[in-house]
Parts: sequence; structure tokens; C-alpha cells
Amino acid sequence: MKTKSLLANLVLCGALAVATPLFAKPMSTTVPLAHSVKVGQTDLKAGDYRFLIDGTHLTVYVGKKNVAEAEGKWEDRDTKSPYTEVVSNAGKLIELRFEGKKSVFVLNQ
Repeated sequence: MKTKSLLANLVLCGALAVATPLFAKPMSTTVPLAHSVKVGQTDLKAGDYRFLIDGTHLTVYVGKKNVAEAEGKWEDRDTKSPYTEVVSNAGKLIELRFEGKKSVFVLNQ
């Protein structure tokens, strides 16, 4: 009987581990862009933008207006980021880093 109970507990723990990211709270942060970058199909000029990440979906806002959307994924790094920043390459946003977090949001290319 103990073996069945242990197996049931392991299955339950595994299911919770998989389901937890699905119920994760959306993450929102405001980041100033010092230069223009492309997010998805949209070019963003320098300025302040609010980035909302819900699961694997990124939405960019200016005030309450949705100005850009893109898909991405969360990846872990070895060290925590010292500050919140956007990382771009050739004018295209490639990842968002968050102060004190090892996880970064990487946009699909």
C-alpha cells in the first residue's frame, strides 16, 4: 500500500510542477528605451514603454495603448541580472532581463 501512495504523491507533485507556470502571475515592468528597436513587426522609437509578459506572450504598451506584441520563452541564466534592461542586436529586441532575477525573457526570432 505504501508504494501506491508514494507513486500517487509523485504523480501529483509532477502534475503541480508542470501546471504551476500555467497559473503564474503576468509580469509587468516599465523600461526606458535609449534607442529604437524592433519588437515583432513593430518599430519602437526611443521612450518609456511598459512590457507585460503573460506566459510566453509579450505585449508592449505606451500608456494604455498596445503598440507591439511578440512571442518568446523564459530561460534561466547562471547569474542574476544587476538591473532591468532590454538587450537588442542590430536594432531588434532579443531579450528582457530583470533586476535580481536569473530568468530572462527571450523573444522568438
